[in-house]
Amino acid sequence: MSALLFEKDGPIVTLTINRPDSRNPLGEEGDGPLYAGAAARVNEDREVRCVILTGAGKAFSAGGNVKAMREKGGAFAGPAVAIRESYRNGIHRIVKSLWGIEVPMIAAVNGPAIGLGNDVACLADTRIAADSAIFGATFLKIGLVPGDGGAWLLPRVIGMARASELLFAGETIDAPTALSWGLVSRVVPAADLMTEARKLAGKIAQQPPDVLRMTKRLLREGISNSFDNVMELSAGMQALAHHTEDHAEAVAAFLDKRPAVYRGR
Repeated sequence: MSALLFEKDGPIVTLTINRPDSRNPLGEEGDGPLYAGAAARVNEDREVRCVILTGAGKAFSAGGNVKAMREKGGAFAGPAVAIRESYRNGIHRIVKSLWGIEVPMIAAVNGPAIGLGNDVACLADTRIAADSAIFGATFLKIGLVPGDGGAWLLPRVIGMARASELLFAGETIDAPTALSWGLVSRVVPAADLMTEARKLAGKIAQQPPDVLRMTKRLLREGISNSFDNVMELSAGMQALAHHTEDHAEAVAAFLDKRPAVYRGR
């Protein structure tokens, strides 16, 4: 059984972290290519308009394999230079691959999202949490820094003060606190989580696919680019959008008061 399940239902792909017996640890051998392949598959399929990322069983992801850390095995074996390369080719490849998904991604956080698991959830464009979910950036609790990009990601999601509190105190927060901090956009009963995630994904998937991808790109550029550069990108992308068949269909449907039918052209 694959450690990452890939299920496509029309324009929606569900990616499921699939090591439920050990709370879905990430960064095991082979995870880098596995996640890179899944992300490439999404990006190459022009029919896909939204991704849902979730975890199998009771956890979203408990992060890195702490037992392997204690035993100095797997990605944590060998001298420092070897561990650095393991991070680059394993954990960092997971993070960069998910960050590089071109369509909107929803994290359906079904349980604990701890350490690397929390940061992987932050790679999504929006997060929906089950009422049983908990979140934590607990790297300092095991004597580590956020070595997966969390120091860049987390402040951009919840602000520097909240990110600093999570990282420095090493404590976990529950789903209602995550909602009040802006870490998630909504909290739902655990039994309803995937239904609500699919409902949101369905709304996203109704949008014209090419400008949907361009809109995500502009949002990402806005994170670290200048206002002037984003304005230039916006003008260029908008010019392209005006020449798509989907734009013409959208305008016609709006004026005719009917649902639009988009073809990605």
